[in-house]
Amino acid sequence: MTGQKVKVDDIVGILLENRGIKTPKDKKEFFEPTQPEKIGLKALGISKIEIDKAIKRIKRARETKEKVIVYGDYDADGISGTAILWEILYSLGLNVLPYIPERFSEGYGLNADSIKNLKFQDPNLKLIITVDHGIVAHKKIDVAKDLGIDVIVTDHHELAITKPKSFATIHTTKISGAAVAWILSREIVKEFQIPNSKFQISDSLELVAIGTIADQIPLLGPNRSFVKYGLEALNKTKRPGMVALLEGSDLIKGPTRRRVGPYEVGFIIAPRINAMGRLEHAILSLRLLCTKDKKKAQELAAHLNRTNLNRQRIVEEVTLHARRQVKKDMKIIILAHESYHEGVIGLAAAALVEEFYRPAIVLAKKADVAKASARSISGFNIIEAIRKTEEFLIEAGGHPMAAGFSIETRKIGEFTKRLNEISKPLLTSEILTKKLKIDLELTFGQLSQKLFEEIQLFEPTGLGNPTPVFTTKAVEIIDARAIGKDGKHLKLKARSDNFIFDGISFGLGGYYSAISSNKKFDIVYSLEENTWNNHKNLELRIRDIKSDS
Repeated sequence: MTGQKVKVDDIVGILLENRGIKTPKDKKEFFEPTQPEKIGLKALGISKIEIDKAIKRIKRARETKEKVIVYGDYDADGISGTAILWEILYSLGLNVLPYIPERFSEGYGLNADSIKNLKFQDPNLKLIITVDHGIVAHKKIDVAKDLGIDVIVTDHHELAITKPKSFATIHTTKISGAAVAWILSREIVKEFQIPNSKFQISDSLELVAIGTIADQIPLLGPNRSFVKYGLEALNKTKRPGMVALLEGSDLIKGPTRRRVGPYEVGFIIAPRINAMGRLEHAILSLRLLCTKDKKKAQELAAHLNRTNLNRQRIVEEVTLHARRQVKKDMKIIILAHESYHEGVIGLAAAALVEEFYRPAIVLAKKADVAKASARSISGFNIIEAIRKTEEFLIEAGGHPMAAGFSIETRKIGEFTKRLNEISKPLLTSEILTKKLKIDLELTFGQLSQKLFEEIQLFEPTGLGNPTPVFTTKAVEIIDARAIGKDGKHLKLKARSDNFIFDGISFGLGGYYSAISSNKKFDIVYSLEENTWNNHKNLELRIRDIKSDS
């Protein structure tokens, strides 16, 4: 839609409609999300019957002083959820410990040998509660049952054909694993009704926000609520571990706190939490989130920072090698090598998707068993495709956009052939064409402080609720310069209809040589506010540029 007659209210209406928000009820919920404490189980697709069964079993564990293990996952979502559930159960007096598996020796999710070892260490272990996994762990749950251990599953991953035979299953795909753990914790608090509890359930919303953003859950509906209120809590956090992590990543400098939003969580906080599980042991990230000792928090945060730097180096090495193996005719990228570090193959797959815009699977080959991580593109359900090759797999799990599996190394060739057969008809040229979604066309005269303030109400933005993006056509670039290392970025001044705006683009420095004063350009951008010497002005964050001729 061209922007000649569009007013601010009309622009906001179009932005909402583009995000599927059409009714007055949807609009009210978008701008005034329901407090997480008030979101109903039915709205989340969580069974009240299963919640009641879980709470009844937890009550019995408390009364009989049984040993309880909260068995989490080693990513930021699982670690956050484990911290939430362990903290509430511990505060209510249960005999409970958190447990995070070691990625390389135990693998993802429940591990049969680990369950046996936990039972051997404490014969009083009679209840395991999973966080962010378990929905496809049928055989492992059977192992636990044979040992006299009940298992309560809390998970948000895609179901297999059948549900596991767990004591209770708290499951939905609508929210993150941390959010599922938080909802169970909320219901436990309601049921136990302990006055003057040292633990308030709202205190852990910051962890739900971290888990939700880190797991790339669409930020609409309940997830918008969790992230909006969770970020508010995170920006006021007093958790020693979180404060130390924010200080170590320069988000807190002395008395000054930089506002933490989805970007800071996704690209600064979550990678540090994830780094431990990728290279060492994620239990250290869990300790950071839960510790009340400031000195210990600072030591752990420093260790996470160092490990994250090492992780970045390894990702670069794996991605560089993998990039050289990609062939032009690959509709789905499937690469395997002995040198690939198992802990970072997911990040390497994501980097390949970003560069080539193809679904990507990267496998870390070992002598007998290879571990694989997959990332997808919009319109291609990667876990559904992978599960159609189950005759080759040991186990698999995940989401439409990200998945993981293990496979006998000798079967990689057969698996690759079969997955290509499945994928090729689905990966049409339209799906494989990367698109930049533009909300609407505006003139520079419509870019105002009022519009910017209205756009700010769309925060938190992210997957499912992207930052509003506009286009203006036939713009003059009256000044431009390449900036940054190797001139990778571009700073410019753009004029249209006698309005001039500063603009900055990251990664578009290559356009510098094509810009000249006698050409006009169509630009795609989002609207930002730049503050310099206490003076605020609107600035364009340029996403794309092309000549209009």
